[in-house]
Amino acid sequence: MNIYDRDYVREDEGNFVGGPASMVTKLVVINVAVYLVQILFFQNDPDRMIDLFAMHANLPTHPWQFYQLLTAGFLHSPNDIWHIIGNMAVLWFLGRDVEIIYGQKVFLQFYLSTIVLAGVAWLIYEQAVGDPNAIALGASGGVTGVLVLFAMHYPRRMVYLYFLIPIPIWVLATAFIGWDAISAFWQPEGDNVGHSAHLGGAACGFLFYYTRWQLGALWPGQWVKGWRKPKFRIHQPDEPQQDDADLKAEVDRILEKISREGEGSLSTRERKTLEDASRRYQKRGRR
Repeated sequence: MNIYDRDYVREDEGNFVGGPASMVTKLVVINVAVYLVQILFFQNDPDRMIDLFAMHANLPTHPWQFYQLLTAGFLHSPNDIWHIIGNMAVLWFLGRDVEIIYGQKVFLQFYLSTIVLAGVAWLIYEQAVGDPNAIALGASGGVTGVLVLFAMHYPRRMVYLYFLIPIPIWVLATAFIGWDAISAFWQPEGDNVGHSAHLGGAACGFLFYYTRWQLGALWPGQWVKGWRKPKFRIHQPDEPQQDDADLKAEVDRILEKISREGEGSLSTRERKTLEDASRRYQKRGRR
């Protein structure tokens, strides 16, 4: 992927992603809100939401409930708070940097697509060798896809295992996927983890990194765009621009800084440079 493919600016609003209103923030808020609904309003009947919105292994025989492929990714176990804490922590700490690379719209498409496809992988596994009466819920399929995509872009970024042991993210991701692969075919007794969903999410991360393919690619986007209402935009005269070579060198330097220190280390001027680069290449792409 080169600079021409990176979407630093939200298409409609023109603000740099990764701030308080980032897509990752919105997804975390939605997951937490759903969890609060589960424990506050369904405490007398905790299985009600799970029956309706979690994914059941017999889904192929109940096609009218296929919405569960998506809704299951926003439910978490009401009896295990660490289920949602673990998933949302990984999404929050890794997802923001991934969103910076692709932009809000593409990141959301990737995340939702990965949840659905990870669910499909889990269904296939349960139908083939698992429990046909099993139930799955949780965001871990989508989160695993984010983990893999992050590790592909920033393989040397250090994370702290158990908040103590520094380890490169590629090592952690490899170990995690390896454990899922072994456990999927040698299920430890009492293990309630959806390893097949994790493997499906990991596969989506690899596929997206190399091809940028996700389920949104099947949507007739050009037809939809034709029906959009025209939007009024305020034109501001362009400021004096850098030469392409100088701009590319500066963008590469900023991307390297993001890789080393994270998006939060950028100055206002560096953010503005990325916005200017995005606008220039978008204009060039429309000619």
